[in-house]
Amino acid sequence: MNLQYPKVVALGGGTGLSALLRGLKRFPVDITAIVTVADDGGSSGILHRELRVPPPGDIRNVLVALSEAEGIFNDLLQFRFKSVEGGHYLDGHSMGNLLLTAMFSLTHGNFVKAVENMGVVLNIKGRVYPVCPNATVLHAELADGRIVHGESKLASHGSAIKRVFFDSDVRAEPLAIKAIEDADVIVMGPGSLYTSVLPNLLLPEIAAAINANDHADRIYVCNLMTEAGESDHLSAAGHVQAILDHGITRVDKVIINDEHIPDEVVARYAAENAEPVINDYAALDALGVEVIRTRIASLADGVVRHDSIKTAASVYAIALEKV
Repeated sequence: MNLQYPKVVALGGGTGLSALLRGLKRFPVDITAIVTVADDGGSSGILHRELRVPPPGDIRNVLVALSEAEGIFNDLLQFRFKSVEGGHYLDGHSMGNLLLTAMFSLTHGNFVKAVENMGVVLNIKGRVYPVCPNATVLHAELADGRIVHGESKLASHGSAIKRVFFDSDVRAEPLAIKAIEDADVIVMGPGSLYTSVLPNLLLPEIAAAINANDHADRIYVCNLMTEAGESDHLSAAGHVQAILDHGITRVDKVIINDEHIPDEVVARYAAENAEPVINDYAALDALGVEVIRTRIASLADGVVRHDSIKTAASVYAIALEKV
């Protein structure tokens, strides 16, 4: 008897996508992760500038999240070097970033193959593709009209982000396009809206493939909290509208958190100019989006994150309807 698992494609980057995938691998689904390569900060930025490898950080996190041997490999690949006196050239680099850089060299500069090989080494469930095989430089137009450059700098200029864009012709990875075309469910988020989710959608072939797949449910997993300088005071409908404004013609469902966040945690975030995302149901209804209300927040050490299993279960419930 051949069992056909629903094909779930998840697009994003950062810790949000990794949280979803860490839970999703526990369910009987066919997983493809498509990951942004616009990161230009920290270890990833240094390795790109000095060794010309596409930024490996988000890819590393996703590979670890999907690894069937996650425990020990998580500790190893996420380990960051820190010298006793400081100033060492390895300071701040993660072991996983260095391993991906080595694999990039071993595959003669083929980043897609390097990621595939690391997936074999880590025994991952599913597939991981960079959204494009080369690094990209993300730009933003701010609400005050200024244009700023570089993913790591977009949220530090004291003005809301109006839109993000690439200023050159960026070609999508063909394997990523094919995965979207074949998907039963396409998940956008969770993750930083303008610097993790939207960069994947800016590539014309990616947006076109999403828009052309009439079979798949297009889901947005809404963020739990706003982010200072990036999504200040942006409601759930505002998050969805930003996706529509960046080339996606329809979002079918939005998964939002319906769990109370303790007042003391809200106060701590307020000190960092962040707040819980407002669930404006009437505005979401006006956008034609079906709202999935569920309790997906997890609190640890005063930090709010998406609960991996609960978030993945919400996606899986939708995926089951597609096969």
